[in-house]
Amino acid sequence: MVGGADAVDGSSAVGDSIPGQEVSGFPAPVDANEVTGGGAGYGRGSAAQGDVEPGHPDADPGTATGGSSVGCAAELASSNAVGEGAVVAADDRHRKDMRRNTVHDAGARSDDERRRLAWAYLSRVVQGPCAPLSALIASVGVLEAARAVRERELPDAFGGAVRARRDIDRADADLDLVRRLGGRIVTPDDAEWPAWRMLGLGQLAVGRDPDSAVPLALWVRGPRSLLDASERALAVVGARCSTGYGDHVTGEIVGGLAARGWTVVSGAAFGIDAMAHRVALAVGGTTIAVLACGVDRPYPAQHDRLLSEIAETGLVVSEYPPGAVARKHCFLARNRLVAALADGVLVVEAGMRSGARNTVKWARRLGRPALAVPGPVSSAASAGCHQMIREGEAQLVTRVEEVITEAGPLRLPAPATTVPAASATVAATVVADQLIGDEATVYTALPTSGGCSPAELAVRTDLAISAVRAVLVVLELAGLAITEDTGWRRSARS
Repeated sequence: MVGGADAVDGSSAVGDSIPGQEVSGFPAPVDANEVTGGGAGYGRGSAAQGDVEPGHPDADPGTATGGSSVGCAAELASSNAVGEGAVVAADDRHRKDMRRNTVHDAGARSDDERRRLAWAYLSRVVQGPCAPLSALIASVGVLEAARAVRERELPDAFGGAVRARRDIDRADADLDLVRRLGGRIVTPDDAEWPAWRMLGLGQLAVGRDPDSAVPLALWVRGPRSLLDASERALAVVGARCSTGYGDHVTGEIVGGLAARGWTVVSGAAFGIDAMAHRVALAVGGTTIAVLACGVDRPYPAQHDRLLSEIAETGLVVSEYPPGAVARKHCFLARNRLVAALADGVLVVEAGMRSGARNTVKWARRLGRPALAVPGPVSSAASAGCHQMIREGEAQLVTRVEEVITEAGPLRLPAPATTVPAASATVAATVVADQLIGDEATVYTALPTSGGCSPAELAVRTDLAISAVRAVLVVLELAGLAITEDTGWRRSARS
């Protein structure tokens, strides 16, 4: 399951981690004095190995070939000793040589290469969602943003960890490593960036949940285009300690979806996650595993072979750079990507405190259908599903056909009946009295406060649920409707 079987925090192996797993509840340690060579031009030659676990192929403890770190240089500069002054002078000469080499190197690279290096550098610096940095990139571009992060004083909004890691520049090494694994970094510059999928994350209020930011970049292993693979997809999550019943239902539904050309998205954890991936592979379907660590690190370790098989025909995806280990907070942030990359989220078995509900929360915030499979009333493994169904957090489904009805691909209305403009800027000027057809019908049925699910709107309007969902997207782009935890309602400005 994505998020854990019975983990309040939504992490798939937090609280009851498996022996041998690499999970930490503490922030990633940063040692500003660690140094290494081979930076891409954004650091001061101090691309450290502090983010690489011992034993990682790129880790080389005890080796320091680049310039000294900021802390070390400051310590040396403050010394009055003659010998230490000589060291500082030599260090300064070394830095000047590095800067000259960097300028020459930057000129030798194409603009695309320099932008890719900047994305890779920033991905390692932030290690997860960072709304302030995303806003900075949108304002000045990725190259200027990388330069600003490295050279200027950062506001408190960036956090201490980002400021501490900004001297770590492993962009070249990270890109080389992921290439050797048959992968790449996918950025908003690339054609395969799933911009449509990320649109919902970009519209969430970051102040409410910092993890709601659009990922800076995605590290991807596998031959498929991320955009194409996520075009028609369903996220399947659930209990880590699944039962025979849960495995059977997962096999039936996932097998039917994969045979119909659907992509199955999950988190590669034990239980329902692993079953969903394996069934999709068995029927020749496409599956995407979203990790809370680097794509070069199998997590859990027992799924090394499974992840390798997924990478052969599907995709292994993470917003964390190569070598990054799975940490407690990363699973919660990962869950939003599982929901964002799919048309809906299906929960098969979940305990009362299941972390799968965290993924459902993200689905509801993104306006994605949340679905749950009921189980035996006596089964504790299905108690969470029953609660979500009872409280209206998820729709009850039992068959493939019901899943497709609820989460099927949107069929947007023909241009003659849509809101007159497609872009958000122009669409914002559309007023409610210009709506016609299904748009007018659904808009009239929307509440001004509270919320309403697509299924409820379908009953109110006597329209098919697929038509309602398509219209809601059009109304949202026009600025006339918004979605929250309680459901859809009219926007304040409409």
